Amino acid sequence: MLTIPQHIIDEIIAHTRQELPNEACGYLAGNGNEVKQAYALTNIDHSPEHFSFDPAEQFRTVKSARKAGLEILANFHSHPETPARPSVEDIKLAYDPEISYIIISFAGETPDVKSFKIRNGEVEKEEIRVVVSV
Repeated sequence: MLTIPQHIIDEIIAHTRQELPNEACGYLAGNGNEVKQAYALTNIDHSPEHFSFDPAEQFRTVKSARKAGLEILANFHSHPETPARPSVEDIKLAYDPEISYIIISFAGETPDVKSFKIRNGEVEKEEIRVVVSV
């Protein structure tokens, strides 16, 4: 289970909505299973069907997270017109079996946020526990 504060869920939804009609992407960092920081990244493909991180930006982000004492827990990306489930391409490109893969879908009336673990081509839904900060 991944624990994500509501304000970070709101932040990644805002980022992915802003990039419509293209897919948006980024990282979530934290400790253990608790997300503490979102990093919005640039989709250099500028495509509604797939995304690629900017390698230099990706490197800077990982370095910044580590400097803050955080580890990359998840990558996130949006599906502008399809459900919040990994596509064939998402599964093929899921190289890190340790992180979570979060998909934000805009196919319905409200954004749908789901998390998955992808290991050796096998997809397993992961529960997200949303916490409200006071």
